[in-house]
Amino acid sequence: MTYIATKQHVSNRGVPSKDFLDQLVAWGKQAPEEIFAPNTVSDIYSSIRNTLGPWEGNHHRRAVMLEVMRVLAGFESSWDWNEGRDTSNPTSVTPDTIEAGAWQVSANSMAFGQELKDLVLAHVGTLEGNAFQDAMKTNHPLAMEYVARLLRRTTHHHGPVLRHEIDPWLRRDAVAEFETLL
Repeated sequence: MTYIATKQHVSNRGVPSKDFLDQLVAWGKQAPEEIFAPNTVSDIYSSIRNTLGPWEGNHHRRAVMLEVMRVLAGFESSWDWNEGRDTSNPTSVTPDTIEAGAWQVSANSMAFGQELKDLVLAHVGTLEGNAFQDAMKTNHPLAMEYVARLLRRTTHHHGPVLRHEIDPWLRRDAVAEFETLL
């Protein structure tokens, strides 16, 4: 696949690798439809409606989610699947609070919904923090589905989302490119 708009810089983090984008698009093609469907809670789509909306159906919403994931992974880890603990976060001290992976999620985020726990149990076999961290680094499809589902439940787990730091880096032309790639 050829990437142009989706290779744009994110803040001072650089650009995502072709491999990262290949994996993101492959996941986006097969991800469960309900992840992108409208819901009644305040979620990532509510948060960025003024930036990338209005929504033009589920295919568009799917592409928007990929764009959010592209930019958020840049902010959180510079697209590093193996990113570990945020050493600047004083609360990252236990297996349940230590962040891991491209989106820097921690096991305590499973408290945002039973579906998150069920997803982790189905793929990891345990909710234990160290196993969660390892899975977020090594099971890339799981990490992508997990962060997408988490963003549908809350915008408060990721500081760059909560503080709208990702918004200036979200690109309509990247959404259009994702739509074509999907």
